[in-house]
Amino acid sequence: MPDRQAAFSGVRAVPEHLALDADRLDAWMAAHVEGYRGPAELAQFRGGQSNPTYLVTARSGRYVLRRKPPGPLLPSAHAIEREYRVQRALAGAGFPVARVHALEEDPTILGTAFYVMDHVAGRVFWEPWMPGSDPGERGAVYDAMNAALARLHSLDPAAIGLSDFGRPAGYVARQVRRWSEQYSASAAEPVDAMDRLMDWLPAHLPPEAPARVVHGDFRLDNLVVAPAAPQIAAVLDWELATLGDPIADFTYHLMQWHMPAELRGAGTASLAGRDLAALGIPALADYVARYEARTGLAVRAHLGTYLAYNFFRMAAILAGVAARGRAGNAASAQAALSAGEVRPLAEIAWQFARGANSVTGS
Repeated sequence: MPDRQAAFSGVRAVPEHLALDADRLDAWMAAHVEGYRGPAELAQFRGGQSNPTYLVTARSGRYVLRRKPPGPLLPSAHAIEREYRVQRALAGAGFPVARVHALEEDPTILGTAFYVMDHVAGRVFWEPWMPGSDPGERGAVYDAMNAALARLHSLDPAAIGLSDFGRPAGYVARQVRRWSEQYSASAAEPVDAMDRLMDWLPAHLPPEAPARVVHGDFRLDNLVVAPAAPQIAAVLDWELATLGDPIADFTYHLMQWHMPAELRGAGTASLAGRDLAALGIPALADYVARYEARTGLAVRAHLGTYLAYNFFRMAAILAGVAARGRAGNAASAQAALSAGEVRPLAEIAWQFARGANSVTGS
């Protein structure tokens, strides 16, 4: 397996097709970022963001610039405006996010819309077993991660100015319908488990949870851990944030306990096959219980259904990636990898559907 920590850590030179006009950026920063003193030096973060992300180093400090990628985009994709808005609202509530400075929607400045936020010093662990750490630190980081997501899901969207940030009613039903349609339009071959899930999920939807801000991709490698303490300094990558079902968001986060280590098309890492007790990482049942205690939400009653939904959703997403590859619109290596992982992910989802009311795994 590739070393994700080595592959995704740090920065690299900005490739030519993503280059920015440094003089234009300097002028914009001077006008919009309080205390800014240039000139700016630019590098690109290696991590796999769909929105190009740059480290801006200047005499006044370090900043991060997130922008939409160049070229034609789907209407609702790469919504950096929403990223900016949700982080600004959460910062006002004291939630750990980077401080945002300004949003620029005029594409004539740097080619696409962008925003700038502070750079948060700390560590990013690209593997969920946190190589190089000790059991005590791993356990503390996992508890802090659990607490951060529980806190997000305990915030009242209206109280922080996000009551109109999405359509929360019928969230899971709408997601099941959307990904069933997407899968049906992109499937290259019949997958029995997907067909069964498209029948089963609409008839076994869990009760609606209270609407909350959901991150959409909450996992360890989207967090900055403080440099010398097991604390969450910032939660990153809010591209998929909306209002929705907090339990669906939490159970997406739980997929790493069950994701087969050999499956890499989803871009996620895995705890499968690891000695969690020796590592200091909590067993799944204990981790779920902590979240329930912090939020008052009942996860275990419908955990199997939520995991079936999340693995089904991931399988449908990868079927779409594979379809774009066949059409020549995705990298061939990624498309080929995704195509081979639709069936195993669907079969995992169906296994959860068949035993839908139990907490499994360790």
